[in-house]
Amino acid sequence: MKALTANRNWMFAMIGSACLVGAAVGMAQKDSSSDVPTAATVQDLSNVFREVSKKAMPSIVAIETVGKTSKVSGENLMPFGDDSPFQDLFQNDPRFKDMFKQFKNQPRRSPRRMGSGSGFIINKSGLIMTNSHVVRGADVVKVTLNDGREFTASDIRMDPRSDIAVIKIDDASNLQAIPMGDSTKMEIGDWVLAIGNPFGIGMSVTNGIISAKGRGPGINDREDYLQTDAAINPGNSGGPLLNLKGEVIGVNTAISSRSGGYDGVGFAIPVNMARWVSGQLIDHGQVKRSFLGVGIQPISNDLAKSFDIKVGQGAIITQVMEGSPAEAGKLQTGDIILKFAGKDVSGPRNLQGIVEQLVVGKSYVMELLRDGKRITQNITMEEMPKSFSVAKDEKPLDGSKKEKSKTSVNDLNIEVQPLTSELANQLGYSDNVKGVVITSVEPGSAAEEAGLMKGMIIEKIGTTEVSSMDQFNQGLKEAKDKKSVLLLVRNNSGARFVVVPK
Repeated sequence: MKALTANRNWMFAMIGSACLVGAAVGMAQKDSSSDVPTAATVQDLSNVFREVSKKAMPSIVAIETVGKTSKVSGENLMPFGDDSPFQDLFQNDPRFKDMFKQFKNQPRRSPRRMGSGSGFIINKSGLIMTNSHVVRGADVVKVTLNDGREFTASDIRMDPRSDIAVIKIDDASNLQAIPMGDSTKMEIGDWVLAIGNPFGIGMSVTNGIISAKGRGPGINDREDYLQTDAAINPGNSGGPLLNLKGEVIGVNTAISSRSGGYDGVGFAIPVNMARWVSGQLIDHGQVKRSFLGVGIQPISNDLAKSFDIKVGQGAIITQVMEGSPAEAGKLQTGDIILKFAGKDVSGPRNLQGIVEQLVVGKSYVMELLRDGKRITQNITMEEMPKSFSVAKDEKPLDGSKKEKSKTSVNDLNIEVQPLTSELANQLGYSDNVKGVVITSVEPGSAAEEAGLMKGMIIEKIGTTEVSSMDQFNQGLKEAKDKKSVLLLVRNNSGARFVVVPK
């Protein structure tokens, strides 16, 4: 379980999955006289749940794992402690001395860690999809089919970034693969079923709806979750979320919980992402992702006003990485990516999903908004480096090492100073970072409310690049008659645009 807030925990929900085939039911009909659902319509929906569950069960598996073992000294496993009344009788008696000496020097293994989860058959050859966190670190992965047959996985391939894994069992006959759906067609309010092995009690079916789409609670590198209120619990991870046609539209992965169990908020990896990842694992043994090499942020309400576009339209570039496809394609900080590879961009996670599935070495057209004008650029994709990762957390500014040349900026209620090489090194920034560093922010000011903090670097004001105090003051002068100031700021986690009202 991974705690993200003081009173809320995000728990991986290890569950079993299944393939389901069933008939769809139409919208509930209402009795014209009473204006309530008729009993016949409710029964029809119940029949669909029943049929989908019945056809799904043969494709669901329970997964049990045995974790890594560790050697411990026999000294720590002696049967009597120092304060035992039998210490002298046995360990100091010459008749037992050699026996205990041999026992003490004999290495032992600690008890093995056990785990459980679920999965579903995706190919009759014995391929099973589950979550990476279900099988990660396991010595042995035991798979139990719905009919009771047991197998040991012969091959395990994982992608921790997306939390998808594919395992294989051999010599299993009469396997039934689950049909895959299209997660992009799911809408908020659609009925879904979740099937898995919660708490290891056996296969269970729950129902609910799609509560939200495009969730990113921050538990994995790759997130674009479907949210559901179908009950999922620890032991359900890796199981399927199904539509009323019996098709997998998601892989149940985690729950938000204050109690440690079901609280009505669960998350599933969209099957379109899971299908692509599993295909990469099957074909290559690993996932080969394309990357763009930019830092990006969504278009908030304030940014939408500053750039005169709609909220949620596109993603704004906050950083262009050196030697990246973005740099080769001449992308710039402040560009707003509206469309890429023929697909509309609606935010960072959406853009990330588009980019990573593009073909390495192939060029794609990107539509941008730059300084209020629409332009297009051709971007040639490259494979994501294995070292590609998130930047460090922000470090506070050590007041004892501040430069004396502070400049008070009354309009923004902050104080800044030039960013020297020594100060950049102190704050943990690379040598190529340019700008001015914030040394103080007036408490309760608009700057503080906008998120400006001591130690941040201001790299841009509006469209003005900032690498000196003169450029900083010039940028403020150009924004003098505006109601707000647009800043590009950086901390050790990356760069982002901030709008500060005046």
